[in-house]
Amino acid sequence: MGGDPVSRIIRLACIDSPALPLFDKSPDGVSRAGYEPDAAALVFDRIGAEIQWVMLPWEEMIPAVRRGDADAVWCGQGITPERSALVDFSRPYAVFNETLIVRADDPARAPEQLAGYRIGAIAGSTNMKLAETFPGAELVSFGASDDVFSEMIEATRSGEVDGFVDDDVVMIPLGKEDPDFVEAFTVETRNRWGVGVAPGNDALRTEIDDALGAVIADGSLERVWREWMPLLAFPLGDG
Repeated sequence: MGGDPVSRIIRLACIDSPALPLFDKSPDGVSRAGYEPDAAALVFDRIGAEIQWVMLPWEEMIPAVRRGDADAVWCGQGITPERSALVDFSRPYAVFNETLIVRADDPARAPEQLAGYRIGAIAGSTNMKLAETFPGAELVSFGASDDVFSEMIEATRSGEVDGFVDDDVVMIPLGKEDPDFVEAFTVETRNRWGVGVAPGNDALRTEIDDALGAVIADGSLERVWREWMPLLAFPLGDG
């Protein structure tokens, strides 16, 4: 006679990095806190699967899904044409805009005021694509390390760069809690984030889409959103 049936396990790739309110560094390599892991738990509880987080460097997440070393990437993946050529995305579980942070004594408040500024962003990111539109700005690429957000903060603080672009969700706490910085402006890019599965894995993508639709419709995803990001309006309808 056997024991309890083995739960279905879904392996989700993500970086192990402090980036609240999205996610925090895991204290034990297994458990996680933040909007993304809580949203993922809602979805996979609905599906009837247990999550196993596969912690990887940023640039290794999508290749791991394509190799089959992870079932999906759930980790700050804006749905871009470049990424969509590598993985198949679910419907969005989040939508964010993008913000430029500068030092508190800097007067710049618009893209047109950034000529000659050194502006940082993660290489290959949607944030860098936005920075490329700032007239006359000199762009500084940051590698996607496990603590790249802190690296960009300290580079701005030291004057190595004049400011940096990231998603509004991680910038709001910085602008409110650190007197050395101020939000210069936010661009409403409506950057949709999705869960990426291996190309052709329509069965898993459909399961995720259906579960996302259910947790949006019943209000549970919005409750998780408001718990972690009360200053941002919930951006997803029930359609």
